[in-house]
Amino acid sequence: MNCEYAKANAVLYCYDELPDDVRHELDQHIQRCSECAAEVDAVRALHGVMATASRPEPSPNLLAASRIRLQEALEDETPAAAWRRWLVIDFSRVMHSVKLAPAMAAILLIAGFGAGVGATYKIMSAHQGSVVAPAASSEASIAGIRAINPQPGTNNVQITYDKLVPDTAQGSLDDPRIQQLLLYASRSNMNSGVRIDATDLLSQKSGDERVRQELIYSLRNDSNVGVRLRAIEALQQFVSRDVRVRDAVLESLMNDNSPGVRTEAIHALDPVKADSSVRHVLETLAASDKNQYIRHKAEEMLNTAPEMN
Repeated sequence: MNCEYAKANAVLYCYDELPDDVRHELDQHIQRCSECAAEVDAVRALHGVMATASRPEPSPNLLAASRIRLQEALEDETPAAAWRRWLVIDFSRVMHSVKLAPAMAAILLIAGFGAGVGATYKIMSAHQGSVVAPAASSEASIAGIRAINPQPGTNNVQITYDKLVPDTAQGSLDDPRIQQLLLYASRSNMNSGVRIDATDLLSQKSGDERVRQELIYSLRNDSNVGVRLRAIEALQQFVSRDVRVRDAVLESLMNDNSPGVRTEAIHALDPVKADSSVRHVLETLAASDKNQYIRHKAEEMLNTAPEMN
């Protein structure tokens, strides 16, 4: 083992990610080489510092959005054949763990080349024997939502969106594809009118966990007051049974720069005014809020809230 390889694998060594035989070889090397030993000691010191650092907890919004993207990516992913996975894992393990003789290396390369030719032949044969249906477009291929048109008197909605060329999807609000486009429009579209339309329609499905999480995101982050107002209206019914909704509404009451949104927020919290966290916020607002109506409403809610034992 040379110094270049030892230094390149110092991090894996400190995190116990090396195979046993490679780790043993590196152990022997750093006992003989003071320069590589110093490199390993430096990595260990950094590892120790990082281990003591506090780890910020991801927000519920980030977790939910990441899970959605992961689920969609997994649904679109085609599993590799078992023999192909075995070939990749086994080949990489051999190449990293064994010092191959020239003859053995040549044999492996020839075998790999033959397997690649065989796989290519199978793929070409499959293309010639069948017509492959085009894959459904993903969010990454959507440039923007052009318009959302609910169909009067029905549960259907028509959504026009841009890909490489404009396209249109039509279906029921129960259609997962329609819901996906609405979720995309509520967060990603530059047109605030489209975001408002999307939020209005999503409010009809606020019982769905993904939709509710998106409404919470819109309430906290959307720059348009109209979108935030519609989000809080849709979430109001869940304030008493979903702590995440209650927290988001409390944040809006305390921090939103729109008096209208804050007014809707304090009204939405009326059913849970006896909650300790809500009472604490109401006491703060009643004592010092700059908005006269908010101060008056907070005092009124505190006076009519049940006494806490």
